[in-house]
Amino acid sequence: MPAIKSSTDLRNNYNEISTFCHTYREPVFITKNGRGDLAVMSIETYEQLTGRLELYGLLQEGMDDVATGRARPFNETMDQLTEKYSV
Repeated sequence: MPAIKSSTDLRNNYNEISTFCHTYREPVFITKNGRGDLAVMSIETYEQLTGRLELYGLLQEGMDDVATGRARPFNETMDQLTEKYSV
């Protein structure tokens, strides 16, 4: 169940909301005049979320490369890297 607080709660109970976000690592949804307005989360949770989004984007690029034939077999790539970087 998502945590939902009013903008007044955010103003009056900031420390409680901050503690919740850090403890449970999930956002708190803030309402203004009874309607959704903001999502508040800890920096750690935000960084984890943006990291996941970046990873998903990179995975999609890889899947697109495979689908369009812009990929090479793993063994071929490893052989080329070994040859290039061997002393």
